[in-house]
Amino acid sequence: MKTLVIVTHPNLETSVINKRWVEELQKYPERYTVHELHKVYPDGNMDAQQEQQLIESHGNLILQFPIYWFNCPPLLKKWLDDVFAYGWAYGSNGGDKLKNRKVALAVSAGIKNEDYREDGRYRYTLAQILTPFETTFLYCDADYRSFFAFYGQEAAPGGNTPDMDLSPPDRALDISARDYLKFIDNL
Repeated sequence: MKTLVIVTHPNLETSVINKRWVEELQKYPERYTVHELHKVYPDGNMDAQQEQQLIESHGNLILQFPIYWFNCPPLLKKWLDDVFAYGWAYGSNGGDKLKNRKVALAVSAGIKNEDYREDGRYRYTLAQILTPFETTFLYCDADYRSFFAFYGQEAAPGGNTPDMDLSPPDRALDISARDYLKFIDNL
């Protein structure tokens, strides 16, 4: 079965990492379905039943997003709240739709890798910051498979200015995109 990739980025066209990942995924429509939440739900009004059916019609599930304030973008949180409902994702009366489903995260982090350490600037690893997602998937009996991350080049909090080009070189983007696909395929 195809892998469903839920992409949540409020401005994917200006993204560097997430946009490149989507472009790579779209080269293989027989393997991946890319579902862009901001494109499908620009007003934020979700059709939870439709989203549940979409998940059920696929195999593995990937949530792809940039780290926002050490969490996910608000639309993804809303998606989780609406879609992972009692009686579907957990609980009685059929609440097993995520049971044993392989689930993973793909995140872009503007902060440097070394800042995501217990002895780093923010005192927590990215794995620790993403623990609520892991716990959610465990609660739903899904088979959580960790995360794939691309770390950024932010020199200091808010240190990037609009005229600074801190985009990674094309080669780093290409390597990241290929590694991302390998990560998904090896779930």
